[in-house]
Order: sequence, then structure tokens, then C-alpha cells
Amino acid sequence: MRPAPLRPAATAPSAKTPQPQRYLNNDEAAQHLRLSPRTLEKQRVIGGGPRFRKFGRRVMYAVADLDAWADLHSFEATSDPEYAEQHAADSRAR
Repeated sequence: MRPAPLRPAATAPSAKTPQPQRYLNNDEAAQHLRLSPRTLEKQRVIGGGPRFRKFGRRVMYAVADLDAWADLHSFEATSDPEYAEQHAADSRAR
């Protein structure tokens, strides 16, 4: 009887190995951000929304872009000068 061949030990993925980006369609992206899908559709037209990609007729959002966009819209208080600036820019765009 022959011994079983040695198999290389499974190695954990390296921290340096980049993970592939995950893409979400409009409905999934809206759910991720807890927004209405229609809100994202409007923001693609008028601007101000998260970055998106077009693959043929499909609109896709990278999860990293959604999270980065959400981070840009985080404030500590309504008295925060950045909040006032952002809010004023949003109302002018309408």
C-alpha cells in the first residue's frame, strides 16, 4: 500500500491581495444606502449622487464608491460648517 501524496497546506489569502470590486445594480445600491431606487436614478441625471458605471445598458455601483459617497455625507451636527455648505449647495441645485 502506497502512502497518500502530500498536499500543500492551504494558505490564507495575503493581506496584500486586492479583493475584486463588488458591483450592485440600482435596486441593490439603493437598498445598501437605504434610499429609494428613484433617488439614485434622479441623482444620476442631476448629479450629486455616488459614482456609477455603465456596462452596456446596465448601471452598476461599486460598493466602495457607495461607501465613499456616504462618508462624504457624514456630519457631527447641523451647525457643522461643512454641513451648512453642503446643504446650501444641494438646495441651489434644485
